[in-house]
Amino acid sequence: YRLIPNRNAGGIVILTVTKEIIYMNCIKFCEFNIDTACVEIKLADGSMVSIDCIAVENKYANNMYEASELDYLIYNEPMTYVRLLLSGNMEEYLRNNTDYTPLSEMR
Repeated sequence: YRLIPNRNAGGIVILTVTKEIIYMNCIKFCEFNIDTACVEIKLADGSMVSIDCIAVENKYANNMYEASELDYLIYNEPMTYVRLLLSGNMEEYLRNNTDYTPLSEMR
């Protein structure tokens, strides 16, 4: 189980991460809601899930470059963002797609 705060309902949604959700296209659509800072997902059965993007960024982004990559996904590819998060591949994606050099090494 993975706990994802749902700001709209004021509670917590318990989301069971299953292969059915990830691989069988149970996700009907998803989009970023700028008012709540959540990616909202509508599943094929009509249920809605909100992912708190601030909590995800706090967990996975270790620097501004990784935070920027997460922002890109949220705004431009929310389905990819959701699939990476639910599959547990977010850290690997950020490690492979974010390149930065700390200031201390630039001198």
